[in-house]
Amino acid sequence: MTCRRHLLLVAAATFCLSASPVLAAEDAALRAAIASPDRTPANVARDGARHPYDSLTFWGLKPGRAVIEVSPGGGYWTEILAPYAKATGGTYVAGVADLANPKTSDGARKGRANFEARFANPDKYGSVQFVNFGPVAAPLGAPGSADLVLTARNVHNWTVQPGVADKIFADFFAVLKPGGILAVEDHRADPKSETDKGADGYLATATVVALAEKAGFKLDAKSEINANPRDTKDYPFGVWTLPPTRQSAPDGQPADPAFDRAKYDAIGESDRMTLRFRKPG
Repeated sequence: MTCRRHLLLVAAATFCLSASPVLAAEDAALRAAIASPDRTPANVARDGARHPYDSLTFWGLKPGRAVIEVSPGGGYWTEILAPYAKATGGTYVAGVADLANPKTSDGARKGRANFEARFANPDKYGSVQFVNFGPVAAPLGAPGSADLVLTARNVHNWTVQPGVADKIFADFFAVLKPGGILAVEDHRADPKSETDKGADGYLATATVVALAEKAGFKLDAKSEINANPRDTKDYPFGVWTLPPTRQSAPDGQPADPAFDRAKYDAIGESDRMTLRFRKPG
């Protein structure tokens, strides 16, 4: 072995030894948040379909980052991201019902109040922050203040009304730091459905990419982490026929006890795009 090669190997070994504890600590914090007994059983039961560790690491989550999640729904990601932020010195912000908008329904306002109360325990979740979010809401935060913005299964809702998605993606771009990440997960339509507007819950990947690029983002990567080839995307009540919603009757009508759920439950949760965009800079 030459002296030069020997020195390179020693240097590489020294680097690996010094770097390994840092990487292990980062992985441990996220693993611990996912494994926390404070998570609700219903959310834990969805881990097999939502792949939290792989999804979050693909999106570039790192310790100490400022993360904004919009429309967190049942708190699936909140239960992971808030404790993770607490453990690593980061910040978690939830974009929830816009209290400044007079058109926000009483139900949405009550839902926000319940959500805030649910995550008000600083011993478990740290200091969770809340910000108004919606089609006419003020900015999500100071310009260039966030490292990562996450939206899961929401974009299809914003494409139904003209201009709403454009406004929201512009808000994402404004609040992110240069180099910041926009993480997107949504129900994926067949590639031929390029004109799909999300009415059935499915959206073409090209539609989401176009929205993000129009706002100024660059597509950084795509992942098949949340793919489901069993999803045929042709159901009586759109994507909501599948778990976890399991809709069995038209909107506004009670569940149909005679509806045969077996084949839809066997499909599982939807086939989903998992995208990472980056703000240039």
